[in-house]
Amino acid sequence: MQLLNSIVKPILLAARIWILTSLVFGVGWLLYSVFFEPGMELWISIIATICAAVGSLPVLLVLSIVLPRIEHLPIPKGDKINRLVLASFICTLPYGLTGSIFFTRNYGSNQYWNDYLLYSLAVSAVLFACSIVAMLLTRNSILQFFSSMQEQTYSLTQINQQMETEQQSYVLPEGKTHSNKTLFKGLITGALILIMMIPTIFVSNLVTEREKRQEDVVKEVSSKWASEQTIAGPYIYIPYTVNVTDKDNKVETISKHLLLLPDNLDIAGSLSPEIRPRSIYKVLLYKSSLKSNGNFSIHIPREINPASLQLADAKICFGITDFKGIEERVVINFNATSYELSPGLPVNDIDTNGLSAPINLTAADLGKRIDFNMQLKIKGSERLHFVPLSGNSSVSLQSTWNNPSFDGNNLPGERKVDKDGFAAKWTINKANLPFGTILRGNEFNKNSFAFGVSMLQPADQYAKTMRSIKYAILFIGLTFSLFFIVEVMQKRPLHPVQYVLVGLALVIFYTLLLSFSEFILFDQAYLIASLATILLITLYTKSHFESWKTAMLFGSVLSGLYGFIFILIRLEDTALLVGSIGLFLVLAMVMYGSRKINWYNTTNAKNELASI
Repeated sequence: MQLLNSIVKPILLAARIWILTSLVFGVGWLLYSVFFEPGMELWISIIATICAAVGSLPVLLVLSIVLPRIEHLPIPKGDKINRLVLASFICTLPYGLTGSIFFTRNYGSNQYWNDYLLYSLAVSAVLFACSIVAMLLTRNSILQFFSSMQEQTYSLTQINQQMETEQQSYVLPEGKTHSNKTLFKGLITGALILIMMIPTIFVSNLVTEREKRQEDVVKEVSSKWASEQTIAGPYIYIPYTVNVTDKDNKVETISKHLLLLPDNLDIAGSLSPEIRPRSIYKVLLYKSSLKSNGNFSIHIPREINPASLQLADAKICFGITDFKGIEERVVINFNATSYELSPGLPVNDIDTNGLSAPINLTAADLGKRIDFNMQLKIKGSERLHFVPLSGNSSVSLQSTWNNPSFDGNNLPGERKVDKDGFAAKWTINKANLPFGTILRGNEFNKNSFAFGVSMLQPADQYAKTMRSIKYAILFIGLTFSLFFIVEVMQKRPLHPVQYVLVGLALVIFYTLLLSFSEFILFDQAYLIASLATILLITLYTKSHFESWKTAMLFGSVLSGLYGFIFILIRLEDTALLVGSIGLFLVLAMVMYGSRKINWYNTTNAKNELASI
């Protein structure tokens, strides 16, 4: 009967923990669906409970095996419970590593493994929390189970063995108990660090959501103002006919066309930035005035019969991305004659959007040089690009905006950027381009050759906030480690709930940083959020340890840590080097500060041995 109880009781206790953990998981799923996903069907929580029970069957088997082994360990009841908690935490790790695969997206990207690690910690922490709740609900059964060993009757041999080792019993238990308590408190602290990483995932999602909100506002305002503009042209469209003999020896006339590009094109213009407020955001727009002049040399390929040219249908064309950005009539002076351009292009070889106008082109103009000039006033947002559709192109831009980004296929040969704005000049000749001044109806990818400037608004607070969140494990880990070392040295233990409160204060720092940075500069927001967090934790430390010296120690360490992270956020190329050196120094200081901690309480053991 006793053998049967020793087999059945662990299985029943493991089954109770297993069932309650599945039910807690299902209830948690139900609460999440009610408060965060109102559209989710409630019956899904029942399915989640069943899936959790089925998926955790291996854990039921592990607990059924581990519980008897823990019961027979010659350690106090509290240490046995700690061993059970540790076994439960270890069981959640494989599920975290597996379950995070379903949440992590963008496989192959640089962000994948960071997200995978965070979701692994989050899934493990959620499952571990469910198991802790289940064990709290079965607390009486667990205590009764681990108390059974203390009620066993010892045989005469066991009594003799105990009497023979009586001297050691005065020495070993206290040191061993102390070391076990320190070990398990360290393990619990490590588990709390992982659990506190869960809120940082929600904060990361909040940052992404706010950044997307800003992008949506910018797109909305830009769509009503004008989108980014890409200028292509001008160029001449000339249709012609070709006689082709088919397989039945019938002559068929086919229509084709030529696109003639200028020999020389000079563009000079200015950009005037305009900032339009929308809600709490500011949208950067621009107006531009461009003056273009150049010349065409009307040369026809030898294999084309000049008589087949349909010069009466020739058109001058000009490509532009968004018609809403045109502020005035677009008029081009071509061959001493003015033409007003209208929306629509005869062909889409170069651009799908653009303007065109019929021109007077005669056979007498073939082989001649024809000059042109035009002025264009447009508005747009974010970017202004140009396509070098000429043998030799020169583009000059100047603006009062002092934060430009020169991008595209070519960078400016001459540039000047200072507090008063920027000036840039691009020069491109025939040797830089893979095409000539005659295009024969082939599709032309203008984006492969476009260049220009992007008007960047210094609103990188979301990127900086996201970078600071990536160091959350450093904030939480070092702060909890410092609390752990101080409580061991001063013998003033903190409750796990107190660790959670400190961790929440560290997490709320990021929400403060995010919210403040949307209204003021990021540096100022970082200062306010960090000072508030440091002050809160410092005062909380003073209330627990009742020592301003200890409180100031925490305040100094947190100040140095926040300052160190701020430097890493501001750095770009050398962030890895500085961060690695800084972490090495931090680890060295932690090792130096903890060198005098008596982890095994060996001093008391020696004193007790000497007094026997």
